[in-house]
Amino acid sequence: MSAAEKIRRSQLRRFEARQVLHAHVATRRKRDQLVWSSAALVAIVVSSLALWGYTTIGPGTPPSAPDASLSENRQWVGEMVFDAASLDITLEGDLAPKAVANFISLAEEGFYEGLDCHRLTTDGLYVMQCGDPLGVGLGGPGYFFGPVENDPSDRTYPAGAIAMARGAGDGSSMGSQFFVVYEESIIPSDAAGGYTIMGHITSGLEDFINAYVLDGTIDDSTDGPPATVPTLESITIR
Repeated sequence: MSAAEKIRRSQLRRFEARQVLHAHVATRRKRDQLVWSSAALVAIVVSSLALWGYTTIGPGTPPSAPDASLSENRQWVGEMVFDAASLDITLEGDLAPKAVANFISLAEEGFYEGLDCHRLTTDGLYVMQCGDPLGVGLGGPGYFFGPVENDPSDRTYPAGAIAMARGAGDGSSMGSQFFVVYEESIIPSDAAGGYTIMGHITSGLEDFINAYVLDGTIDDSTDGPPATVPTLESITIR
């Protein structure tokens, strides 16, 4: 056998060996990909089942609005205590059972304690908005409810009214935020209607205005954070 032929045969054997190696690597890569894909699928399924169990039957069950029956379809009386003023209130469980049931439930569990009122309006619309745990108008109890109840047909909200805040055009976006009307206001309705009046202030409104409204907003605008921030210390309902 000539030297040239020996070289060709050696090159052929190396080529065939590389082909076998490449085939083996390709086969192993496919097998590994299948194993990893299967493992990933199993992990996703397990995680999904765990999340489902946690949120449906476990301690992570999402909160929901209390049943309207908690309002007992009757009037309730109570007191909202701020750091510099107190408001005696009446809640209309007969007219706004869902909103009143929600407010009573949150008040009894201490949800509102320590929360600041984050919004004051002073031109045409005269309200102080409260009840947001984030303090910026975007927070809530972790759930929403609706629809709108007990909204005035003439769009007039009397001084002392306590009404539920909500998203524009969405009657099922109520949560924990509410507003106190400190001066009669006309609030236009939208696609969802008006705003649920759940109660009214029976005494203390003048003290509330003197303590928190007269200083205006923090930047002297007609709609913004109040310069003197009301902090809710407690709500008692009976």
